[in-house]
Amino acid sequence: MQRLGPWSREAWAALALQLLRPPRAPCAGFAEARLKTQLESDKEKSSFVIKTPKGTRDLGPQQMIIREKILTAVISCFKRHGAKGLDTPAFELKEVLMEKYGEDSRLIYELKDQGGELLALRYDLTVPFARYLATNKIKKMKCYHIGKVWRRESPSITQGRYREFCQCDFDIAGHFDPMIPDAECLKIIYEILNALQLGDFLIKMSWKDVRQEMVGKIGLAPEVADCIGVYIQQHGGVSLVEQLLQDPKLSQNKQALEGLGDLKLLFEYLTLFGITEKISFDLSLARGLDYYTGVIYEAVLLQTPARQGEEPLGVGSVAAGGRYDGLVGMFDPKGRKVPCVGLSIGVERIFSIVEQRMEATEKIQVTETQVLVAAAQKNFLKERMKLIAELWDAGIKAEMLYKKNPSFLTQLHYCEETGIPLVAIIGEQELKDGVIKLRSVASREEVDIKREYIVTEIQRRMSES
Repeated sequence: MQRLGPWSREAWAALALQLLRPPRAPCAGFAEARLKTQLESDKEKSSFVIKTPKGTRDLGPQQMIIREKILTAVISCFKRHGAKGLDTPAFELKEVLMEKYGEDSRLIYELKDQGGELLALRYDLTVPFARYLATNKIKKMKCYHIGKVWRRESPSITQGRYREFCQCDFDIAGHFDPMIPDAECLKIIYEILNALQLGDFLIKMSWKDVRQEMVGKIGLAPEVADCIGVYIQQHGGVSLVEQLLQDPKLSQNKQALEGLGDLKLLFEYLTLFGITEKISFDLSLARGLDYYTGVIYEAVLLQTPARQGEEPLGVGSVAAGGRYDGLVGMFDPKGRKVPCVGLSIGVERIFSIVEQRMEATEKIQVTETQVLVAAAQKNFLKERMKLIAELWDAGIKAEMLYKKNPSFLTQLHYCEETGIPLVAIIGEQELKDGVIKLRSVASREEVDIKREYIVTEIQRRMSES
């Protein structure tokens, strides 16, 4: 039998030549076709318009700082009133959302069939909350719910109306004595709008808009609408409720008497909460989404002169809410009802107002950095890294520039541009003396702090700012 041994030099040489041989013509043709496809793809990309979808927006670092301040104020108020956090999916089963919003159901974004399920993006946070209560058989709950919702409507950026926007909801579910939760919801709206300092506001709605809808959309005769308006335009509080209770026509209607009795009780509670000067009883607000079953309310910003450097802003609703006692029962197999009342804060409109005012009146710090670790001379990268690690470990928000030898002027300019209040400076003399030079960016005052006390001193200054 012939033995198989190692390859000869000639065999290895033949194999190498074969591997190094240029590709044949068919391979070259394939490469040309691939290149042509790539060129066509690049041509299509060159005509592609890069932008956000209609009715949406990007939020940069400055805008995120503003939004976080608004959300912090809103959430802190919700928590102050004992609410727990809740989150639900961005989309629901289509049948959960449909026919809950009346005519507005046509504005729901429907999704394609996903594995046998017909889905839709949530229109608001109220219906998902009601579905959550029914799903988990919860009969009593106080919670807040913050998330994005989507509506397929004509956006108006100048008026703060988008197709994708954030809602901040507060809801109270359960059987309670009349009007106590309702009064608390109105108090919460009052507290939030006061805290955000948006200007004068009133929890009401104008008759003019409703009259136009009654005549133009419903087809009511103008003289009939004006007759109804005699009562509707009498904005007020307990005094107006008392007047309505004495009306002979209304006093013969049992439902009217019950409703006016609840309103009288509500205004008594609002008086105890000290907010009646901001509440206007307005019968014209007898409309809204289909799931509302009782008192509904809307907070409107009143026209105020624009501050210096500001453009006049559109005035409109910044919060709304009401009672929806029948919504949970729609999802319960046995139709068991859980009374609910809640409110929603209009973050986008508020954001537009606060954004303009902050940009016109103050420099916005885009980070929460408290101190920049800087060097006065070259070759101090390792010392900077040791110091910043010490500050991070102590919970101090600190930064350093990502260069071995940044100029001292560049480091100071970075603090001024980003709004960092303090600079911890280390150099040859500081290292020799065992100190860190702490500089206030605003006043430019510098003081030497013993290295072992630098953390304590920064923390003290930050607690006082």
